[in-house]
Amino acid sequence: MDIHGPAHPGEVLREYLPPGMNVSEAARRLGVTRQALSALLNGRSDMIVEMALHLESALGIEADFWLRMQLQWDLWSARQKPKPVVESIIS
Repeated sequence: MDIHGPAHPGEVLREYLPPGMNVSEAARRLGVTRQALSALLNGRSDMIVEMALHLESALGIEADFWLRMQLQWDLWSARQKPKPVVESIIS
């Protein structure tokens, strides 16, 4: 098991928040709920398209960046689990 995987998008997003800005204020400025932002920042939820678009508007960082980061996190997380037993579907 690889314990040093890619960063969760919420972890990276924390780095973009101004020092001293609380989650409530950041959520207000982003136009999202405090609960949604808190869950993302704490790795309890995934980066979704709508949040990525809000971040694109607020930070000028393309939504694709955030969504690719989520995909990398998802793939890494899935690969940490035992491989499923499958059979080939090609001859």
